[in-house]
Amino acid sequence: MKVPAPALAISAMVSVQLGAALSTHLFAALTPSGSAWLRVAIAAVILLAATRPKLRGLSRSAVRGTLLLGTATGVMTLVFIEAVARIPLGTVVAIEFLGPLTVAAVSTHRRSALVWPALALAGVVGLTQPWTGHLNLLGIAFAAAAAVSWAGYILLTQRVGSQVQGLQGLAMSLGTAAVVTAPFAAWPAIHGLTPVIALQALGLAVLVPLLPFAFEMLALRRMAVAAFGTLMALEPGIGTTFGLVLLAQTPSPLQVLGVALVIVAGIGAQRTPRSVGTGTAQSTMREPITTVQSTAEPCRPTG
Repeated sequence: MKVPAPALAISAMVSVQLGAALSTHLFAALTPSGSAWLRVAIAAVILLAATRPKLRGLSRSAVRGTLLLGTATGVMTLVFIEAVARIPLGTVVAIEFLGPLTVAAVSTHRRSALVWPALALAGVVGLTQPWTGHLNLLGIAFAAAAAVSWAGYILLTQRVGSQVQGLQGLAMSLGTAAVVTAPFAAWPAIHGLTPVIALQALGLAVLVPLLPFAFEMLALRRMAVAAFGTLMALEPGIGTTFGLVLLAQTPSPLQVLGVALVIVAGIGAQRTPRSVGTGTAQSTMREPITTVQSTAEPCRPTG
């Protein structure tokens, strides 16, 4: 029985947010950054062993792009998880979503499209409620850094995806991410590692990023990119739901409204037509490098 493509896309989002929520249980033993680094390192080892990428056939431009992409991936992974350690998961995902949403809106070359990032920003204000005086500025700063990293990842993925075929680009970018972030996160991960934690980290590495990429590749073979991107706009809501169910992060009515505004903004950005003669609009997805070509909609890694 063939699983419907939308179900695969939603499963990918569920896997990402479930992995992020479950990772919090490793914070005490490994630190937030250490838990994220261990996930990335395990995923990188698995993919590098499976693909055995060959650098000889790659141009200097492809190697440079892959290194930059891996750096963006590593930075985004660490700052995202550091934000999750400080503010609710749904709020982190909503703030992070501002990065690709802005890229998608700007790429349409229509001023009217800027209403969507503005609407999402209004939703983030509702989520963070700065007037209460209880802002975790460091957590918000980490989430904002994740948004910037995701936006950079989108632009770099378009470049690398057109130069590196198959899973090799993904494997090399994850390997680079693990190496680049090792000075900041490897020691606490290694120091706190036990056989039980190693098994847990292996399971989390499957949840994020291996399973989502597999689900998304299968989904994108059977559904339009615009439809896929529209479904991805639901991710802040899924993050909020897992925050509530697994982390006891109960949102207020205003915060629920904020999440809804971000979701509407994401859907609106996907549905906004691009100006004639400017090509295809950017998407806010996490489409794997393996499916990205020079004119396709690039996406973020699952972090």
